[in-house]
Amino acid sequence: MPPQSPPPTNASKLYFFYGHRKPSQNRPTVRGGLFSNRQTLNPSKKHHQLDKKSPDFDFRKWDPDSAQSLSIPPTRTPPEKFFSVAQTLSPIARYIVDTFRKHKNCWSPAVIEDLNKLRRVTPKLVAEVLKVNSDPRISSKFFHWAGKQKGYRHDFSSYNALAYCLNRTNQFRAADQVPELMNMQGKPPTEKQFEILIRMHSDASRGLRVYYVYEKMKKFGVKPRVFLYNRIMDALMKTGHLDLAMSVYDDFRGDELVEESVTFMILAKGLCKGGQIDQVLELLNRMRKKLCKPDVFAYTAMVRVLVTEGNLDGCLRVWEEMGKDRVEPDAMAYKTLVLGLCKGKRVEKGYGLFKEMKQKGCLIDRAIYGSLIEAFVADGKVGSACDLLKDLVDSGYRADLAIYNSLIEGLCNLNEVDKASKLFQVTVQEGLEPEFVTVNPILVSYAELKRMDDFCNLLLQMQNLGFHIFDDLSRFFLFVVTKDEKLTMPLEVFKYLKVRGYCSVPIYNILMEALHKIREVDKALSLFNELKDSKFEPDSSTYSHAITCFSEIGDIEEACMCYSKIKEMSLVPSVSAYYSLVKGLCKIGGIDPAMMLIRDCLANVTSGPMGFKYTLAIIHVCKSNDAERVIEVLNEMIQQGCPPDDIIYSAIIYGMCKHGTLEEARKVLSNMRERKLLTESDLVIYDDKLVDHMKEKTADLVLSGLKFFGLEKKLKAKGCKFLPT
Repeated sequence: MPPQSPPPTNASKLYFFYGHRKPSQNRPTVRGGLFSNRQTLNPSKKHHQLDKKSPDFDFRKWDPDSAQSLSIPPTRTPPEKFFSVAQTLSPIARYIVDTFRKHKNCWSPAVIEDLNKLRRVTPKLVAEVLKVNSDPRISSKFFHWAGKQKGYRHDFSSYNALAYCLNRTNQFRAADQVPELMNMQGKPPTEKQFEILIRMHSDASRGLRVYYVYEKMKKFGVKPRVFLYNRIMDALMKTGHLDLAMSVYDDFRGDELVEESVTFMILAKGLCKGGQIDQVLELLNRMRKKLCKPDVFAYTAMVRVLVTEGNLDGCLRVWEEMGKDRVEPDAMAYKTLVLGLCKGKRVEKGYGLFKEMKQKGCLIDRAIYGSLIEAFVADGKVGSACDLLKDLVDSGYRADLAIYNSLIEGLCNLNEVDKASKLFQVTVQEGLEPEFVTVNPILVSYAELKRMDDFCNLLLQMQNLGFHIFDDLSRFFLFVVTKDEKLTMPLEVFKYLKVRGYCSVPIYNILMEALHKIREVDKALSLFNELKDSKFEPDSSTYSHAITCFSEIGDIEEACMCYSKIKEMSLVPSVSAYYSLVKGLCKIGGIDPAMMLIRDCLANVTSGPMGFKYTLAIIHVCKSNDAERVIEVLNEMIQQGCPPDDIIYSAIIYGMCKHGTLEEARKVLSNMRERKLLTESDLVIYDDKLVDHMKEKTADLVLSGLKFFGLEKKLKAKGCKFLPT
């Protein structure tokens, strides 16, 4: 018998066993052996290479904070969404969903016509469509249409799918009416339907809705099982409705159901969160009688809840109860309570538990050591903290940077700066990469003790360690200017560092702002002049501080020059600089430039002063030439806690001179005087300003008229000396 020839390799059609066929949209691609490695093509990705493998992921190169990791995944187009949904549907369900999509999810006669082409609709098909549809209106219409088909009757799966669909689209109130719908259509709801609703509301933290569904269960005569009771009480406890949860527990006991350990723990944790320790102890007694004693995990859970709420007295009472039950606390229970006591400034009690752990041979991790050390330092007991550090090292641990930072700060507070410096050297030797928080207490101590040589040596070491010296010095001065009210020490340190080249524009700005706050305006301006004469270039913050200082001493011309400098730099002054300059201009009668600055400020800053906003409102109301309306705006200002000042009164003068009359302006000012918001002398001053500003506006109008009619040159030719040159 001659040997059989192998199948031809150039055959026009390949079969499953010998190879793979050409893929298409409707036929899966089969590769390799018989019916193996099934893959389906996605028509939306035409250029996707099926054989291309994704590169292996390397966890060592993964950065969770990178922009790529945090970026929002690209949204899919509607056809892609439909295709991804259609992959999981049966052909008839796919036809129905596609019909909705074609008619833009709008229930219309065309949709009904397409649906009437179906020979038979089953509850399983209805549930399948409702599970993937995201429009509650068309889902409800389809559910109602299916219920009217001949020979059709909804079952539990279709009702449940409708409830899921309504809740998924945040129509949870409509979903709660599904049991009534079932009852009307001759299908009384069972416990399962209520369980679905309770689970939905629990996941969304809607405690009152859970209780509403529970009350509805009782109306329908459905009694929950223990599991569902636990779910209801847990949802109510987590949302803070303790009274409702305890009323449900009373119903639980009235139904003569037997509590589980989960039931007791749900109630105990909820009562602990509400601070009702007496009821917790009563509940534990009931648990001992009916079930068993709470174990260490139950006690630890209660202690953790109480620590989170800051109820340390309750923690200690529960801890005593654990001792009465002869339950041995484990390392996690000790750690939870010790950390809570240290955080609540009860370090002695926490240290007692720490020694108890050592006696029992429990594993003590570094977090307990760190909390005790930080608590001892905060309590001023640095010696005990140092002893704990020695114990930590003897136990085989390596102290972290937070522990060293706490100890360094504590030693510096006790004027033990040399010991703190030695600890700093230890952090460097251990390669912990110290931060500014580590060295700042040492720098402050050197500055207070006037040990400037040691100060500079530490700066050199910081520079060698890679610190950003000038940024850290700015942070140092920010710290010391808040600590020293008279700024004696910061200015001495600055004077010493300035000679050695440790100086920058931000440091000048910090000192200028601090001097202005303590009313040392002359010293702040001397620093400003010194900065201008140095090699450094003032920035916008420098000029902003200078504007506030010049405005305060009444040198408005210099303040305006500083404002012009900022504008030349294409930057924006600070809000305080705007306010100071506007107020200074209003005092000297420069009302027009002041109003221009107010508009400039509100156009360039995110949140301008409230007075500036009311200024524009007053100018707008002045267009009506009605004093009563202006007074209404002023009353609103006073109610908002913004009393009228020079800027507001200047706005009244500006608005009435431009849009109103002198009489209406004087009515507003007289009203302020009657309400004792203006003194008699201030009223006279503002009246003079009103008259002067009205004269200026009148003169401007006359000049504009002369220019318009071409009379200006004729008057000048006749020797008129009143016209501006």
